[in-house]
Amino acid sequence: MAAGGAEATRAVLVGVDLGNGAAFDATLDELSLLAASAGDETVARVTARRKAPDPALFVGSGKADEIKAMVAATSAHGVIFDQALSPAQQRNLERHLGVPVADRTALILDIFGDRAASHEGKLQVELARLQYLATRLVRRWSHLERQRGGIGTRGGPGEAQIELDRRMIGERIKRVLERLERVKRQRGTQRRARERRGTVRISLVGYTNAGKSTLFNALAKARSYAADQLFATLDTTTRQLWLPAPAAAEEGGVEGGAEGGAGQAATPPPVTLSDTVGFIRDLPHKLVEAFQATLQEAAEADLLLHVVDAASPALEDQMAEVERVLGEIGAAGVPQVLVYNKCDRLEPTRQPREAEDRVELPGGVRRRRVFVSALTGSGLDVLKRVLAEEVRVLRQRQPPASESASAEAGAPAASV
Repeated sequence: MAAGGAEATRAVLVGVDLGNGAAFDATLDELSLLAASAGDETVARVTARRKAPDPALFVGSGKADEIKAMVAATSAHGVIFDQALSPAQQRNLERHLGVPVADRTALILDIFGDRAASHEGKLQVELARLQYLATRLVRRWSHLERQRGGIGTRGGPGEAQIELDRRMIGERIKRVLERLERVKRQRGTQRRARERRGTVRISLVGYTNAGKSTLFNALAKARSYAADQLFATLDTTTRQLWLPAPAAAEEGGVEGGAEGGAGQAATPPPVTLSDTVGFIRDLPHKLVEAFQATLQEAAEADLLLHVVDAASPALEDQMAEVERVLGEIGAAGVPQVLVYNKCDRLEPTRQPREAEDRVELPGGVRRRRVFVSALTGSGLDVLKRVLAEEVRVLRQRQPPASESASAEAGAPAASV
């Protein structure tokens, strides 16, 4: 991967169609976008078809020779596979091809390592990278020598270097897990405080580069980093969200609040909006596991805004992948509103007839759907109205904040 200001690494991309329903991108477009996000330049693409991966070279010796010739012809610096490679396959391929070889998991980890900005994000990426590299020990850990010291870190005479490396990685993993646990407890304290205030929590989720951060900035008047690239945002950002008064609440003065005087309804608890990390096909399980603290924002939200790239040709597959990851983190049961973003990129014949409708998804699930363009602002007023209606329904289901606080303290709630 190219460092800042350095010449881009020239890479050959390789994808293998294994059949049996395994994910395969014949164009390798998404892998190319991932490579570009990591600072690599795609100089050639190679695809192959196999019934099963070759145990030694993944693609077999004939295709490996073809890739080697492609590397020589394009003066490539490395090869990136769209599928996960075993440590042995990666090592054998590097020996055969004569250049570094990375798989999809390593590429995503590199991007996450560059993009993580917060203390928590850096810890989560470090944990995922350590867990990944623990299976690929090839004496690359001389930079960890400074970590040695203390009881039980040097090893006895004759101890193999591989054992020292494994022990150092294990100790680093243990320390990172301890630090992440402290962060998780802090987040839990913050969530409980919001629950006591009766805050309605909305989280943006979606496939990477669906425009979540741009929509977040448009809705919350924030200035979070947004770019047309994969994984532009890794760290969770939360802002207060102001919504219009629902029609049913306007006449009763629910949103009027402080001016109503004694006996009148107070201003309703705030609504928060959180922007979370995007999902992608074959997101490494260890990465999902490492980002559990961040992804809990989605799992513990009251409402999810599932942001979809309406112009993507792989829209349905991307939605299915998001639903899969939501199920993996325990967020499958959280209510959703679908937000079809980037409608400004649709052809005139594909423009929606209505700004809002309901759609039936596989399994008979019906969800509200809103068509917007976060870039131009089209449809945002409709989305805010829909959110206000959904929040009103959620508040009707929630106990008053005073009752929640009493219940948490173990005291009986006051009768109304």
